[in-house]
Amino acid sequence: MTIKAGIFGYPISHSISPAMHQAALDHAGIDATYDAWETPPDALAQGVLMLRGDDYLGANVTVPHKQAVMEHLDQIDELATRIGAVNTIVNEGGRLLGSNTDAAGFIDSLRDEAGLNPSGLEAVLVGAGGAARAAAYALAIEGAASLTIANRTLERARTLADEVGRTGLKAQALALDDDELRHRCLEAQLIVNSTSVGMLHGPAEGLSPIPSEVIRPGVVVYDMVYNPADTPLLKTARSGGAKVAGGLLMLVYQGAASFRQWTGRPAATTVMLDAARRALFDMNNPKKDFSR
Repeated sequence: MTIKAGIFGYPISHSISPAMHQAALDHAGIDATYDAWETPPDALAQGVLMLRGDDYLGANVTVPHKQAVMEHLDQIDELATRIGAVNTIVNEGGRLLGSNTDAAGFIDSLRDEAGLNPSGLEAVLVGAGGAARAAAYALAIEGAASLTIANRTLERARTLADEVGRTGLKAQALALDDDELRHRCLEAQLIVNSTSVGMLHGPAEGLSPIPSEVIRPGVVVYDMVYNPADTPLLKTARSGGAKVAGGLLMLVYQGAASFRQWTGRPAATTVMLDAARRALFDMNNPKKDFSR
């Protein structure tokens, strides 16, 4: 019997997760398919219900469902509960278990691509959404010394700073136009963008969320945007002498963690990364139809 997995999102046509996961499943010799499930909010409950069938491994969850999906699950692990978002669902005999692998994907890719250990460092995080929450809790767990959260809506940044501050991490919230943010960036060892600024085909395509003058040589600049792979922020940071890391490896590592939960087997991350890169290239370079 061919088993199934997939990803819930809306819209979801841009996702490269199917190419990445299908490559991993095929490489492992697992008879399974992984699909993108276009799921409007009013169809989420019914979509999750199908995962209880014995022919489903589970699913990934992306925007805008990472929080809403939680009420449809039987159990949610502690980290996902603290983050307030689920991106992985595992079907265990009809019971649906929710977890968050974004945090692990962020830390693993930070270590591998930038060679940075989060313990004891001062960090700046731009954004306060779901991806930012995963990064903030990951940094707290890994023992970062301090975290400044900057967001367009200050109240949202304050909420996250208050929550993550209860773990013992020294956290503060700033508005994006606060002069203090400049000083925090210049003193930080890590600057993370968790917003969609700079995303290809997005409303802020071609822009950088962080001005070049606050990026000093030697700082690590991490952009969670993965399309394009070399974002405006990363180009700016690299030209200024910073170390850079992009979001594509985070996508692969969080996916590999999901794969392990579904199958009990390690994922071939190099296979997943190659497939993700090819999918991105094909997405951004569509073949022309000369048949007419």
